[in-house]
Amino acid sequence: MDASRWTVWVLVAGVALVLWNVLWVASVRRWYRPRAELPQVLRARCEDGWELVVHVRRAAVRRFEEPVLLCHGLAANRFTFDFEPPYSVAHYLAEAGFDCFSVEWRGTGHSRQPPRGRRYTDFTIDDHILQDGPALLELALKETGAKRAFWLGHSLGGLVGYGVAQGPHGAKLAGLLTLGAPVHFKSEPFLRTLISMGVRAAWPARFRQEWMSASLAPFLGYVTLPLSDLLVNPEHIPPRIQRQVYANMMSSMSRKVLLQFQDWIEHDAFRSFDRGVDWRAGISKLQLPLLIMGGSSDRLATAANVEAQFALATAPDRTLHIFGTDHGDKMNYGHGDLVFGTGAPTEVYPVIREWLERHAASLPAAITEPAPEQVEEPPREPERSVP
Repeated sequence: MDASRWTVWVLVAGVALVLWNVLWVASVRRWYRPRAELPQVLRARCEDGWELVVHVRRAAVRRFEEPVLLCHGLAANRFTFDFEPPYSVAHYLAEAGFDCFSVEWRGTGHSRQPPRGRRYTDFTIDDHILQDGPALLELALKETGAKRAFWLGHSLGGLVGYGVAQGPHGAKLAGLLTLGAPVHFKSEPFLRTLISMGVRAAWPARFRQEWMSASLAPFLGYVTLPLSDLLVNPEHIPPRIQRQVYANMMSSMSRKVLLQFQDWIEHDAFRSFDRGVDWRAGISKLQLPLLIMGGSSDRLATAANVEAQFALATAPDRTLHIFGTDHGDKMNYGHGDLVFGTGAPTEVYPVIREWLERHAASLPAAITEPAPEQVEEPPREPERSVP
């Protein structure tokens, strides 16, 4: 067989492999999609023109004035908090009487469409703080008629919350709840190597790890992926939930965002892309109520990291809660276990709900929300408190 025929066969085989993989991923995502009633879908326009898609889970009987903003972390999406019950914070808090707004940050999921003249990978964490956060907050306040809102952020979502709280919209936050948010970054050789590999893999624009995650999702529970224990403890998450999470919740990462994380890890910093704003230093100036939570076995936001974060705070109303067996819980929680661990719905979620209920303004009479028009998806240790 001559060289030209070999070339044709290689091209045909390559195209066939790509088409098969596309079909495989689409089938996996459909098979493992969360079985839950779709939320209401709204759009929030940022000042720079970028549109965010926000998934709203309304309370059947609204008992509290303030809505809850649910903000996912790096390489994730709305499914972090709005998943399939019982592993769904949005469903849990809606049943408790809170309207819940689950965002998808720019460049993620349904919020990937940039304004004209921009690429959907052309953003940094600064944009989440200065553009996305305020737009999400304003949308939630407009939809509910409330004057303030609560912010609950997992991992990067918590860091964005710290940044928003320090900006001009901070007064509109009734409280900030962070879950596994690493304000401190250790410059360990392993982490430096890992983030460096991520930056290279993201050249020239993004790291498409969500495609690989969906491709391998059906095998989880039978095999353990390398480095997966950085994100979750597989023994603490039911196999089917693992498969659903990897099939649906993973998102690509912007190279600029990874470069910003590289700066944070190399210099133990939590600052703006141009290094001009130190958001970690600003935590000591925050006076809004804080609930800072972490997992005893979290390798990204370690218990020591979260405790050091708590030590920065000077707000008169601040609470630290580390979840783990030493504190009376059934399991030692890792990073993703705080949301999807088998004990999370009975140990983590209630702590969040009880704190929110203590700080929320009760409505004089419970409001029964009209059923929203369905919109198709677009292409225990006691808490350590300071009185």
